[in-house]
Amino acid sequence: MPNSPGEEGGLSQAAPNVSTQDLFDNPTQTVAKGNTPEDQVSPMVDEASPSSTSSFEMLDMESSPAPYQEVQPHWFFCRRAEDNTSWLPFSREDSDKLENACNTIEKTETEVVVAVDGERYDVHVKERKRYAVYWEQAPTEVRRCTWFYKGDKDTRFMPYPEDFSKSLEEAYMIAVTLDEWKRKLDFPTGETVILHNPKLIMQYQPIGLQDEWVSSPSEQTRPRTVKRGVDSISVEIPDGEPDKVDHLVFMVHGIGPACDLRFRSIIQCVNDFRSASLSLLASHYKRAQLDGKIGRVEFLPVNWHSALHGDATGVDEDIQRITLPSISRLRHFTNDTLLDLFFYNSPTYCQTIVDTVASEINRLHTLFKQRHPDFNGAVSVVGHSLGSLILFDLLTNQKTGSEARKGVPSDEPFHLNCDTLEQTLTRLGLQQYLDTLQAENVDLESLTLCQDSDLKDLGIPLGPRKKILNYIKRKWLPEDCKTGALHLAPGLQVPPQVTSDQDSNQSSGLTMQQSQFHRAQSVTSAVDYEYFDMGIGQVSIDYPQLAFHPQTFFAFGSPIGMFLTVRGLKHIDPNYTFPTCKSFYNIYHPYDPVAYRIEPMIVTEVDLEPMLIPHHKGRKRMHLELKDSLTRMSMDLKNNVLGSLRTAWQSFARLPVAALPPVEEGETTLERNIQETQAVCEEAEPSVSAEQPEQPEIKVGMLNGGRRIDYVLQEKPIESFNEYLFAIQSHLCYWESEDTALLLLKEIYDKLDVAFDHTQQ
Repeated sequence: MPNSPGEEGGLSQAAPNVSTQDLFDNPTQTVAKGNTPEDQVSPMVDEASPSSTSSFEMLDMESSPAPYQEVQPHWFFCRRAEDNTSWLPFSREDSDKLENACNTIEKTETEVVVAVDGERYDVHVKERKRYAVYWEQAPTEVRRCTWFYKGDKDTRFMPYPEDFSKSLEEAYMIAVTLDEWKRKLDFPTGETVILHNPKLIMQYQPIGLQDEWVSSPSEQTRPRTVKRGVDSISVEIPDGEPDKVDHLVFMVHGIGPACDLRFRSIIQCVNDFRSASLSLLASHYKRAQLDGKIGRVEFLPVNWHSALHGDATGVDEDIQRITLPSISRLRHFTNDTLLDLFFYNSPTYCQTIVDTVASEINRLHTLFKQRHPDFNGAVSVVGHSLGSLILFDLLTNQKTGSEARKGVPSDEPFHLNCDTLEQTLTRLGLQQYLDTLQAENVDLESLTLCQDSDLKDLGIPLGPRKKILNYIKRKWLPEDCKTGALHLAPGLQVPPQVTSDQDSNQSSGLTMQQSQFHRAQSVTSAVDYEYFDMGIGQVSIDYPQLAFHPQTFFAFGSPIGMFLTVRGLKHIDPNYTFPTCKSFYNIYHPYDPVAYRIEPMIVTEVDLEPMLIPHHKGRKRMHLELKDSLTRMSMDLKNNVLGSLRTAWQSFARLPVAALPPVEEGETTLERNIQETQAVCEEAEPSVSAEQPEQPEIKVGMLNGGRRIDYVLQEKPIESFNEYLFAIQSHLCYWESEDTALLLLKEIYDKLDVAFDHTQQ
């Protein structure tokens, strides 16, 4: 704990210079009118507070003193940003758990760890630190809060340090017990707290600690308002999350370290999406929650940007050496963000990216299962922008159970034919390096995982390194690589001219779905262009296997369609599905400049409109309903005008009555008029029916189980005024979109046979 609150207002945690025993023995010691600057303090309080000190004193004299009750603490955690520090409350459930753990520590003197925030954080209660479980984040301070303060320019109350609060509580207890107020607590650093009455407690700072840039002496003496207990301040305490998790979702970000216009990380954006889903569950699935049928959906972020731009690859240093010094901020943004697109198209760094994404998802999945041993729900994946393309390539190259058994299991290393490392090195004539490898505990299986840089770090020269790597490569190549067989992902069709070029180079082909290298960490290496594949994935990439079969793949603002077209893919077979994932949704904003459709690549003969995502409050947005109403009105007006003109023309072209043929026997004039009217109606009907032909049922393939794939969000009214102005924002809107979150929840809970409350529509 720091010795002073510093960022919380400069208060010292040192105990006041008046002890509790002295206050009990001589209550007027520090509060005698003649010995305190009370006459100078009161005007300051009147200026700072709408209610004057005297009014509180009169109220206090009229009411009988209430008996002392111990303050109820609430636990907060600190969130530090670049320019400010804020303290946020835990939920009441988490705060109660922390308080019980704190009481246990006082008895046992041992550390207690409490899982909070849906078990995404662990609080070390004795250490007063909060640690993230699933991602890298600096530990944050937690505090048992009982007393709070707010300055004249502060927007929210801030908690005092625990020692300071303890001193205030002791003085407050004495004042209530003895019913003697106007007590002053002086602190060694110069701060002064005066307890005027139970409802008015103020803190005054020494002149030396005031801001040098204040405009008047009155601002220098402005006091702080002091409040006791969390119930006396305006703070929103969050609701606790259900313990039961129904579904797990991994969310993969796109290019760059920032995910929205506020330059927030993937962790913060996923937190917002999770909060939106919890609110929607409480509003749209309230009945199911009350009946105990559902719990919640857990969303976890998958970060791959830091691994690509970290020290392991050294790519940032390489790029920085060739970057021009001009317009440095723009070039830094380009290097840190836009270059990720080019990195993914590079076979060297693409391997790093897919390895990082797959290994991070598998790591999070394993850790989640450890912390939730009773979880038996399904798992889905979400990809935003480039992250959706990464997931698409991974899911396209996953193996089913039978295929995985033919290859190398994802959790077991490959075994070479040689029995020992010594025999292998002897066969290569490199037995002199046996001691070097054994000194690093490198066995035969570890050797197969080594790359050129690893062997170089061990001091092995270039020639022996090449021998070892070539031996491993020859032993590990599958049979179809040696025979030159070429396999494309089923259902993904390449144009004929591309296929013919591949056929002429089949001797250098490689199966697209080979995944026989078990990669323990993400590192880059030189690309061996002697072996490559021309499938739907990237060149020379070994796609790792996920530890589970995803239930649904959601793509936000995805460029998948564009990348597939650029790779030469013109058509997706309607019967094609991901090997291990049976549902796929392509969700986009109508003004998103990065998003592309998928359905036209499956259904080429029909121009399908995308499915409109309903507003989370039901119906369409007002401006869209108005637009549709005007469209229908114009169509009705057009049909009515055409019908009126047609009738008028027919009346004009009709012969005079005298020239009409005579009425046949038995036919009355009324009957003839009815027949003429029917004829006119029969002529007018085809024009109306032609405007509204019956739409046949369209099948969009099996990529989403026969259901629609493309789903478009409704733009906001302000966005419809200028679509170019909101283009970038449209690409980053998904993290805070309640409509998107509700679509995910509906897809997830529909598979669990849980429907949302239609009263919300």
